[in-house]
Amino acid sequence: METATAQLRRFNRFFTHYVGALDPKFLGTEMSLAEARLLFEIAQRDLPLAADLQAALGMDGGFVSRVLGRFETRGWIERERGAEDGRQRPIALTASGHAVAAELDSRQQTVVEASLQRLNPGQRAQLTQALTTVQSLLDPASERTFTLRSFRPGDMGLIASRQSILYREDYGWGPDIEVIEGEVTTNFLRNFKPGREQCWVAEVNGMIAGSVFLTDEGDDRSRLRLLYVESSARGLGIGRALVATCVDFARSTGYRDISLWTHTILETARRIYAEHGFTITETAMHDRFGMPLMGETWVLKLRP
Repeated sequence: METATAQLRRFNRFFTHYVGALDPKFLGTEMSLAEARLLFEIAQRDLPLAADLQAALGMDGGFVSRVLGRFETRGWIERERGAEDGRQRPIALTASGHAVAAELDSRQQTVVEASLQRLNPGQRAQLTQALTTVQSLLDPASERTFTLRSFRPGDMGLIASRQSILYREDYGWGPDIEVIEGEVTTNFLRNFKPGREQCWVAEVNGMIAGSVFLTDEGDDRSRLRLLYVESSARGLGIGRALVATCVDFARSTGYRDISLWTHTILETARRIYAEHGFTITETAMHDRFGMPLMGETWVLKLRP
């Protein structure tokens, strides 16, 4: 905890300086960063109230009132008259206010693009993933959506690595799980059968958030393998979407069934399998991962 606290404080100091949060004239304007953010928020909303802006930004009500007063004096905003409570008067940008907001947005865009120009495409992708991870960990309630895609170069190593780390952190499993994951991902690439096999990757804002494999086991039988969802992305429906995509693909390909191996301890995954019609056909204890575990074989019949 102490290390994480110190690192987060160090980053906060760096980023405060990096974005000019303490500059009295943000990006060369006559506004501070807080004032600029308030103007930006007004531009993004349809006739907001002062109370809406205060709640959305977590700003002090008195500060918001004073800044709005300055905006009004400068001719950037208009507010309806007559309401006794100033917080209930809808706010609209004037033509001058729109021009100032557009100029501010343009300056911000230019500064950010200049920063990103110093990075190569791989570094920009790494930065995007890191920022997404930070936001999802510090603000798990933030609005997030996911997309599914097929695998691409570089995914296999990342998938095997993340699953090994998660199983160790969540369940204390030993290194043998990493051996299995490495074998599955390596063999998948080495023996990949286009049109018969696939790996789907879930992404949240460009960051890998989960994945699943469907492999050809011969004799028109298939296997669902290595389903996982990042802890920071759980609750979005990713696991269900990955399993549903596997089942749909297997049906359209003409497989007779889908089998999988899982463990009684993986309760969330088991619920998803049951929801999609999989049933347990075999159970057996083992200690391959450094502790006694109940392994389970599940099967979904697709056709006779």
